[in-house]
Amino acid sequence: MRSDRLLSIMLLLQTHGQLPANTLAERLEVSVRTVMRDVEALSAAGVPVYTVRGPHGGIALLPGFRTDVTGLTADESRALFVLLSDRAYADLGLGRAIGSALRKVMAALPAPHRPDADLASRRILIDPVRWRGGPSRPATDDLGVLQRAVFTDRRLRLRYRHGDDGRVRSYTADPYGLVHKAGVWYLVADHRGEPRLFRADRVLSAGVLDEPVQRRDGLELSEVWDVLRRRIDDIPAPVPVTVAVRRETLGRFLRVHQADLAGPHVPAAALPEEDGERATVELRFRSLGAAQALLAFGADAEVLAPDELRRALARRAAEAAARYADET
Repeated sequence: MRSDRLLSIMLLLQTHGQLPANTLAERLEVSVRTVMRDVEALSAAGVPVYTVRGPHGGIALLPGFRTDVTGLTADESRALFVLLSDRAYADLGLGRAIGSALRKVMAALPAPHRPDADLASRRILIDPVRWRGGPSRPATDDLGVLQRAVFTDRRLRLRYRHGDDGRVRSYTADPYGLVHKAGVWYLVADHRGEPRLFRADRVLSAGVLDEPVQRRDGLELSEVWDVLRRRIDDIPAPVPVTVAVRRETLGRFLRVHQADLAGPHVPAAALPEEDGERATVELRFRSLGAAQALLAFGADAEVLAPDELRRALARRAAEAAARYADET
């Protein structure tokens, strides 16, 4: 659109000073003639733009002229400052450039929008790197409640289902912000002064309390997130496990081990059959010890691989049988 191009010309000249017409044409992917027509349109609209002839000439704005991005709404301004994580920009070699660019955009924003944009940059973080290839899950209906607490600096009361044991616990949390990690939203918060990570899709209910947050002084979302992320990334590589599950038990099995699924949730009817009565499920556990929880399903779930886990479960089953043998 021409309006976007006119704004781009003003921002380029404001940032770089005088530029040759052919340089502007290359950056905007238009012809030099189109650039000159746009310059005439800007001049007619009252923008103090002028051309300098000669081998060192070009197009420039009068010294001291600054434009604010008056066309941006408050929501658009906030959207500009929902940042990817520093780690992602560093991987692209843009770590320093993004900070410089956002400072320039902040200076160009209309003054009433600057506080909201600054708040968004400190309260929302996007980290696109998936946890070891784990599945993406839909966001919870309570995500709006979490966001309201984050932006109003209020405490949260949560009912939360843990993925490791399925237990439901209640927490009073002091949020730092939200992180979008490879398709999954997380709440980063303190609980009793300690950093905690809550998956939004495991929040059963959330309520904003009429109490200000009690965060630790001097800490921002990105710092607390980095600490929590490292705790997970530093866990040893997970153990892949293949299990054959009886179909009449499959629904309960998937509910119990939902967090351990190696890929996105697959409906029971779509799982391949082993012998007409069993379905194969691929899981991932932090360790062989954690995978021994599969023994709770007895003969309804048979581990097919790895062999090391099969031997460990056989030993555990033999020990349990021996313990009860005398009573029998």
